[in-house]
Amino acid sequence: MVRLIPRLHAPPPPPPRVPAGLPLPLLPAPALAATLLEAVSSSPSLPHLRHLHALAVRLPLPATSLPFLLSRLLRRLAALPPPPHAPLPYALNVFSAVSPPDPFLAAALLRFAFLTQPPLLPFRVFSHLRRAHGAELPFLPFAFSTLAKSATASRSLPAAAAAHAVSVLVGGFDRHRFVENSLIGAYVACGDVGAARKVFDEMVEKDVISWTSIVVAYTRSGDMRSAEEVFGRCPVKDMVAWTAMVTGYAQNAMPVKALEVFDRMAELGMVIDEVSLTGAISACAQLGALRRAAWVQEIAERTGFGNNVVVGSGLVDMYAKCGLIDEASKVFYGMQEKNVYTYSSMIAGLASHGRASEAIALFKEMVNRANVEPNHVTFIGVLTACSHAGMVGEGRYYFAQMKDKYGIMPSADHYACMVDLLGRAGLVDEALDLVRSMSVTPHGGVWGALLGACRIHGKSEIAKVVAEHLFKLEPESIGNYVLLSNILASAGKWEEVSKVRILMRKQRLKKDPAVSLFEGRDGLVHQFFAGDNAHPRTHEIKKALLELVAKLKLEGYVPILSSIVYDVNDEEKERLLMGHSEKLALSFGLLTLGSGCTIRITKNLRICDDCHLFMRLVSRVESVEIIVRDNMRFHHFKNGECSCGGFW
Repeated sequence: MVRLIPRLHAPPPPPPRVPAGLPLPLLPAPALAATLLEAVSSSPSLPHLRHLHALAVRLPLPATSLPFLLSRLLRRLAALPPPPHAPLPYALNVFSAVSPPDPFLAAALLRFAFLTQPPLLPFRVFSHLRRAHGAELPFLPFAFSTLAKSATASRSLPAAAAAHAVSVLVGGFDRHRFVENSLIGAYVACGDVGAARKVFDEMVEKDVISWTSIVVAYTRSGDMRSAEEVFGRCPVKDMVAWTAMVTGYAQNAMPVKALEVFDRMAELGMVIDEVSLTGAISACAQLGALRRAAWVQEIAERTGFGNNVVVGSGLVDMYAKCGLIDEASKVFYGMQEKNVYTYSSMIAGLASHGRASEAIALFKEMVNRANVEPNHVTFIGVLTACSHAGMVGEGRYYFAQMKDKYGIMPSADHYACMVDLLGRAGLVDEALDLVRSMSVTPHGGVWGALLGACRIHGKSEIAKVVAEHLFKLEPESIGNYVLLSNILASAGKWEEVSKVRILMRKQRLKKDPAVSLFEGRDGLVHQFFAGDNAHPRTHEIKKALLELVAKLKLEGYVPILSSIVYDVNDEEKERLLMGHSEKLALSFGLLTLGSGCTIRITKNLRICDDCHLFMRLVSRVESVEIIVRDNMRFHHFKNGECSCGGFW
């Protein structure tokens, strides 16, 4: 095994010798030092640096110049392409050229090790220097900052704690601001927000880096309340802090807040970068906010990020999730550069809109014409397209190709797509057999897809088996209890329904309320809950809805009462159906936009059979196009038909 750090008793390697015949310039010592410094800074190769090193140790330079010159030599050495052998032994040789050992050069040596060696090796260099020189070598604060950065690079919490400990014990440098900031960065990178906050709270003087680091720490951990508290107290908020808040809100399913912060950034004239734009794009995608989406794209183009492949891929995804799949396609085909994420976003978008044939055609174009290698995300999009269109044969083919042709081992997410495909097609027993034969442990998504298939096809006995697995994997996920309860209710097994509901109460679980979002003409997003009376125009909305129901009944509409799984009379079931959040959002949309318009609704749960029928009929009677995005896919209702073809 090759030793990267020599033993203490081994003599240091001799400094390089001056090549024979090399003339020594007859210059004053300060001018000579300046000339050598300039030569070191522009040195093109390791042999050239070694010649300069030889001159430095032989020429009569000022005593204070040599450590600085050699530290610059180490910096230049780190910037050169690495030689065939590890450069650390030579760097140690450079350090040993100065006696007594110089703390400034020691810090440079540690920085050299950080830049050129495996992440944790600076700790070994530090330990070697301590053993070799002891109290003879006092360390500068820069040394401990480098150790903290080494811990950051390795994402090693023990290393971060060790850097913190030696900064206190060896030099008492834990109170130097740049060391404290480096320690905060290390703890944040290692996921220990509590330790980072402790360092922050104990700082005597904080700068913008200190404040921003803590904001980033909380947003990454999902603690947006603490992030808001620190962000609000920041005396100076830089672009990184603002961006962290935008992305934090977006990543933690708080899209309205994300767009509010992004809007404020734009108002204040803050620099908008790729990261903040991507966060705003994600927020628009979550909301399905069309006007906001157009505004964000305008900013992307104005700031020069319109052709950025990351931003462009995000825009494709955003427009697809806002219900504008044709606009997503326009952005996609207008991009000069496309990568696997761009193609995957477009394929997934087409799949979610029920355009399975186009999704598969784009996949073929991607691999055959564009020569872009697909990844695991690409195949999730392809399999989802097959699932939403009931293309069982095609789904089986691409599931096999993923492993056999592209060497991508199926993950639990890919199995979930296949289970969903088979289950929706009525092959529930085959789907169950696939789950039992999986090469990876099935997660909640796999069992959830199977439970959803049991609901569609009334497989109550299989549903009970599946639900047992889900209750163990996701004991606090109320959706699984509700779905099983609904399956049992549809089968008329009311005693078993009561047992499930008792179990829910025992677990103290509360049902997630159904909510639908509608974006008004002014860009304001209106929120409607099931049975909602909170909207300021509730009276008008409900009156218009009753008139609409009466009009539809003249056209043959009969409410699908089985969509209500409570054991109540038919009149009460019809009343509950009229309170569904998407119907309230639709009524408000007709009130404010009128006939002949396009109404876009985003719903957090699956659309029920009755609401699906209702939307179809309204699209024909009122001559409107209705686009509903539920938690599974998009439904485009037009002229009494739906893009899903009744398969959802």
